Amino acid sequence: MNSDASRLGFYLLLAPILLWLVVLIVLPHIGLFIVSISEKVGPRQYETGLGNYAAFFGEPLYWRTFARTTIMSIMATALTLVLGFPIAYYIAKLTRGRTKTTLFLMCMIPFWVSELVRTFGWMILLRESGVFSNVLQSLGLASGPVEMLYNDAAIMVGLVYTSILFMVVPLVTTLDSLDDSLIEAGYDLGGTSTSIMREIVIPHAMPGIVSGCIVVFMLSLGNYLTPILLGGKDSLWFTGMIYTQFITRFNWELGSAFGFLLLGLSSLVVFLGLKLSGQTLSKTMGRP
Repeated sequence: MNSDASRLGFYLLLAPILLWLVVLIVLPHIGLFIVSISEKVGPRQYETGLGNYAAFFGEPLYWRTFARTTIMSIMATALTLVLGFPIAYYIAKLTRGRTKTTLFLMCMIPFWVSELVRTFGWMILLRESGVFSNVLQSLGLASGPVEMLYNDAAIMVGLVYTSILFMVVPLVTTLDSLDDSLIEAGYDLGGTSTSIMREIVIPHAMPGIVSGCIVVFMLSLGNYLTPILLGGKDSLWFTGMIYTQFITRFNWELGSAFGFLLLGLSSLVVFLGLKLSGQTLSKTMGRP
C-alpha cells in the first residue's frame, strides 16, 4: 500500500515536468521540423523536400554567417572561462564565511535585471559620447570622441558579460568540493603553484569547466539581443538571420531550417567538447 502511494506521488511530481517538456519543447520542435522540410510551390501549396537546407548551403552569406557565429561563440566561451576561472577559484578557495557569500552575491547582482537593461548599460559606456570615450579624452589619450560600439569587440564584451555568471557558478560549486588538504599535500611534496593547478585543481574542476562551457556556448550561439544592439544591424549574427526570415520576410520554412541547423550545430559542439575533455554528460551534471 505504501509502495503504491509512493509511486503515485512520484508520478504526480513527474507529470508537470513531462508536460512542460512535451508541450514547450518536444511538440514545437516537431512542428518546426515539419515546417523546415516544407517547400512552397504555390499559394498555400507545399511539397516535402530539403530545398530550404539546400538554400542555406547554396547562399554564401548564410553559411559564412553561420561559421562566423560559431567561431565568435567559441571565442566568447574561451574568454569567459579565462576570466571566470580565477574569480571562481578566489571565491571557492581563498575566501571564507561572509566574504565568500558577499563576493558570490556581487557576481549575481547584475543578473537581477534583464539582459536588455544590461546591454543598454554597455551601450551607454561604449558609445561615442559615452563614459569610456569621455575618460580617454579627459586623460589626453584621444583627440576626439571614440566610437566603441558596432564592432566585433563590443559584441565579445557583451557576450562575456552576459554569460560569465553561468561559468562562475558551476566552477565555484566544483572547486568548493576540492579538499584543501590535497593542495597542501601538493605543496609539501615540492609542487609549484603552476604544477598544483595543472595536476590537481584543473582535473578536479573539469566537470565544472565543461558544464560551464556548454552553457556559455549555447547562450552565446543563441543570443540575439547582445549582437544586434552592440554590433549594429550589420553584425551578421545567425540568430538575426533567423529573426529576419520569420518576422521580416515571413519565410517560416527557411527560418525553421536555420533554427534546426543551429540546434544541430550546438549539439555537435557539445558532443565534441565532451569527447575531447574525456567527460560525460552525467559527470558534468554532478552525477556520480
